[in-house]
Formats: sequence, C-alpha cells, structure tokens
Amino acid sequence: MARRVAIIGGGSSGLCAIKACLDEGLEPVCFERSRDIGGLWRFEEQPEEGRASIYRSVIINTSKEMMCFSDFPIPDDFPNYMHHSKIMEYFRMYARRFDLLRHIRFGTRVCRVSKRPDFAATGRWEVVTESEGKQESAVFDAVLVCTGHHTDAHLPLHAFPGIEKFKGRYLHSRDYKDPQDFKDKRVVVIGIGNSGSDLAVEISQTAKQVFLSTRRGAWILNRVGQQGYPIDIVFTTRLKALLKQLLTSSMASDFTERQLNMRFDHAHYGLKPKHRVFDQHPTVNDDLPNRIISGRVRVKPNVQEFTETSAIFEDGTREDIDAVIFATGYSFSFPFLEDYVKVVENQVSLYKYVFPVDLEKPTLAFIGYVQPLGAIMPISELQCRWATRVFKGLSTLPPRHDMEADIKHKKEEMAKYVASRRHTIQVDYIPYMDELACQLGVKPNLPLLFLTDPPLALEVLLGPCTPYQYRLRGPGAWRGARAAILTQRQRVVQPLQTRHVEENTSVSVLPLLRKLAVEQKTTLYFTTSLALLLVLQGW
Repeated sequence: MARRVAIIGGGSSGLCAIKACLDEGLEPVCFERSRDIGGLWRFEEQPEEGRASIYRSVIINTSKEMMCFSDFPIPDDFPNYMHHSKIMEYFRMYARRFDLLRHIRFGTRVCRVSKRPDFAATGRWEVVTESEGKQESAVFDAVLVCTGHHTDAHLPLHAFPGIEKFKGRYLHSRDYKDPQDFKDKRVVVIGIGNSGSDLAVEISQTAKQVFLSTRRGAWILNRVGQQGYPIDIVFTTRLKALLKQLLTSSMASDFTERQLNMRFDHAHYGLKPKHRVFDQHPTVNDDLPNRIISGRVRVKPNVQEFTETSAIFEDGTREDIDAVIFATGYSFSFPFLEDYVKVVENQVSLYKYVFPVDLEKPTLAFIGYVQPLGAIMPISELQCRWATRVFKGLSTLPPRHDMEADIKHKKEEMAKYVASRRHTIQVDYIPYMDELACQLGVKPNLPLLFLTDPPLALEVLLGPCTPYQYRLRGPGAWRGARAAILTQRQRVVQPLQTRHVEENTSVSVLPLLRKLAVEQKTTLYFTTSLALLLVLQGW
C-alpha cells in the first residue's frame, strides 16, 4: 500500500506538497482549516482566525517567471507582477491540472500531531483533527507542515510607551484592508518592510498625511528593472551569483548602492540606513519615492512615545495623529506539534530549514519556513520534492552531527544581516535552491550543457534562474523544461504588448552578443564562456 502523508495547510506550499506526494506514489491527505485553497493569497474581508491575511490591493513582489511551479508555467498573458486574484486563478489552474482538490479535507483543523508508540521503528504519527465540532484520529507514515510563517501578527506594544493612552485607532497591518478607512486622517505607519511601505503609499492617496516611521531606514528596490524587465529577472542569474562570490561584500554593496541612488538619493529622502544593501531583506516599492517627493508621505525616525492624540519621535518632533498601523511582522509556531520542534525568538533549528535532526526517523518535514531573497513557491516545491524522496527512502539524510554543523553554519551566516525578526530564516535564492537540488540530484550540469546544448547553457547561465532549471535532469525531470527556459523572455514581454509599436531598430550590444552566441554558436564566445564557467565552479 502507498505510504500515507498528512499535509497541514492548503496554501501554495500545501498544493505543491500534494503534487510531490502524488509524483512519488505516496497517498496525500491535506488538512485545510478554511473552506478554500490559497492560504495567504486568498483575500477575505474577515479571514479565519489563524490564517494569514492580505489587503484588497496586494500585488506580489516576485515576477511570474520566477515564482511559478517548475513544471507549470504561468500563462503567457498573465501580468508579470500579479494581483492576488490572478495568483489565486493560477493556483486553481494548477490544482485542476494535477487533480489536487480531491486530496484536501476543507474545514478541518489539526489539533495534535504526536508520535505513535512504535515511532522508533516505523516513524509513524498520530494526527488528531477537528471538523464541525467532531474530533477524529488517523495514523500517517509521514507529515508535511505547510502552515506558513505569516499567520501570527507580531504587535510589540511594550516597545511603544503610551500606546495604551492613545485615543485614536491602532492595528496591525494584518487587519488593514482598505485606504478609505483612513480618509482625511493623519496616520503613522510603523515599519519600512514591504507591507509598511506599501501601506504608506496606498493610504497616502486618501489620508490627510502619512508618516512612515523607521528605526534604521532601508534601501528601496524598484519592481521594474533595466529595459523594463522585472527586477528579479535582471538580478537573479547564475552569472551574477558567481560574480558576487568573486567580489568582496563591500565591492558588491558599493556597486548596488550606486545603482539604487541613481534612481533617487536615499540620503536626500531620509531613507538611507547605516547598514549596507545586502545586510537586510530588500524593500521593493515603485511608488514610495514619488509619494515622498510630493509630500504625501513623510519619513520619520522611530516613535519614542505616544500621547493621547500624538506621536513623539526620537528626534524630538511631535505630530498629531488619528491612527497607527504596526507593520511589525509576524511570528510562527506549531502548537499542534507538542514539543517535537521548538520555536525560539522566531527561529527553528531544522536541517536545510526542512528536517528536525533529533527524530529517530526522518518522517516530519517543514515546508516554506524561509524568508528568501526571491520567490517562495519554487523553494517550497523543491523542498517537497526532496522531502517526499526522503520519506520513500530514495534519499537519505547525513549523520546528525553533520546536520547540526550545517544548522550552526547557517546561523553564523545569518549574523551578517541586521538583527531583526525578519532575518531569522533568511536565505539567498540561487545558493539555497542549488543546495536543495544537490540533495535531489537535479542541479543543472552547466559544463555538460555547454558541450551538448550551447543555446540552453547560455540561457541557464546568463538568463534568469527560473524554476524550470530544476526540471532539466534527475528525479522529476520534465520534458517541457528546455522549451520553457528558451521561451521565458517571450512570456515576460507578451502581456506588455497590448498595443502594436514598431520595433526599436537601434543596435544594442548585449542582445547582439546573445544572438551571435545562440544562433551562430561562435567558437570564441562558446569556449570563453565555458572556460569562465569551469574556473568559477572549480572544475
């Protein structure tokens, strides 16, 4: 009989977990406490308790080619940066294509997950669930936890003296839905992450005045990069990742900060932090400098204290305010898991952020508990592909002391980031994806590709590191991966071409070089690229 796997959560991670189980011949049973799929990305005015929540206008910060599941490209005509309604549309298409919904038990809450008495020999778990007031218990061979890390709002009221006296309204960004609620109000938004900056921009369109309060400032990236390409398409390439390894941290930061300041000087706008650009998870916002330069958003330092009607900032300035929004992040926990995995200061010790190291059998895995410099969906999918192979015994984990050494090393790497709750599970997209891919045996073999398929090799090296790269070879290889990679640029441009215009006839050096390399396969370009690659990868 197929081994049964309990999947907790029916969001983006839960969906790809179901599919990964089916691909490996496992029997998935997904428990979703709400009545629909989508998790974080399903907008509701009043979301269920314990579920992540977004506001009405949310648009994702990762582009469609970088965030799609690796064997199911997002349709050509979908926008590059999708509104949450389009993301849900894509999830429904994915669920229909792979017949996932029949494996989900909606309206079912997981109350407890505990080891069976014979766990040391079998690795089995007892899962207690509740639906419509009735509890039931079932035994599973493995468990995938896919509940996400944006569920429990972190509201540090103790850090803001006087907030209990404040007569206006205050709320966490999780509870924000619509800017009309703040029409003609004077509003303080605390926090300059993606949520804080987005809310400051949106509310400033209806509010009398918005103050954006930040402890340390931030470097602001634009969604739209060079030549109008999505910024993650431009930056997330294997060549850039290799070159970054060759540069010192200071050199890489100097170059990137100069590029960002060419758009607008962060010091002039009161945003420049003391830390370097790669020491913090980036804030992505196209509109914030426009709202600052027009005076609709005013950047302020941290709030020192509140009075009944005002906020006093650390620079001594005081502003009368009507409302406060705390964009102060989230916490995560696993109350149903008893003491098998502990979360301490928003950190959890997991091998490769997936497996606990102290279980007798590797039959429990956590999916999506990372904060990537990139999209989460492909990471969750690759984690699921690896975990299901481990469940089947087709992949094995290293000895415990090796796993603990890896965890220690990752915590030391985390120290390079500014001390913050948002930097406890931080990963760089390409290095982390490649780590997972090595566990599975699906990392692209670039030297071999240069010898056997130069056009594909060049796009894998120079183009965006899209999820399709991890379907070219090994377990789960997808026949359409090559074509998806070679046509990814067309899918980026296609939704923009809603009006016919004449092509630009001016000669651009980089596209010309790419054309020479791909279409004519010139010997010089080929051998130079291959030699560079071999040197950088240590071959």
